[in-house]
Amino acid sequence: MRLSVNIDHVATLREARGGLEPDPVTAAHLAELAGAEGIVCHLREDRRHINDRDVRLLRETVKTKLDLEMAATEEIIRIAIETLPDMVTLVPERRQELTTERGLNVSDNQRYLKDVIKEFHKHDIEVSLFIDPEPDQVHASAEIGADMIEIHTGEYANAASHEERERHLEKIRSMAALGKELKLGVNAGHGLNYVNVGPIAEIADIDELSIGHAIISRAVFVGITEAVKEMIRLLKVPHR
Repeated sequence: MRLSVNIDHVATLREARGGLEPDPVTAAHLAELAGAEGIVCHLREDRRHINDRDVRLLRETVKTKLDLEMAATEEIIRIAIETLPDMVTLVPERRQELTTERGLNVSDNQRYLKDVIKEFHKHDIEVSLFIDPEPDQVHASAEIGADMIEIHTGEYANAASHEERERHLEKIRSMAALGKELKLGVNAGHGLNYVNVGPIAEIADIDELSIGHAIISRAVFVGITEAVKEMIRLLKVPHR
């Protein structure tokens, strides 16, 4: 299973002081050297962490795959087309949220999202949709021409009991299989860490995991190179 590293929270730390350090572009370079197969950054409308300069330099320096997370707004769509990341992941966005709280409601916004996907495809940019593990959202994603889905694993990660966690895990497993049946690429992410990633990594229908906060948090103690390597080892080890 592939690992893409989200470097947003390196920028969060930088913005806490309003200076230049730490640099998320440097973090992306080190993550790639450690074995990450992709770099993820979220250019939010409020620019609370990643900014336009970061996106531009990441496009110039990332050697694996650059995934730009974004809301499907006119301004950010324009920036994405000017920057030409390898792929975009469309997510819902609210200014009040600390992090993305839910999946994109694809089934209720098919016409608009279909047009957005067509526009990105004109520029050879692949499109992933960040969705909750629900069958209507998976079907809608396939119907409007998405290349892949990213299954929101937040409820699994935040489950309060073993039974609840297993219930969410089964939903993720089932929706990953459905995505494959519908010829979609299947990624997953949100809230995954060194403790809970194992069962998700066992799901054969998931191609790639996007993990950020846990890796950046671990990097505070061991450095980003070791933090990425530790996560990659967990993704490669059979857990059962």
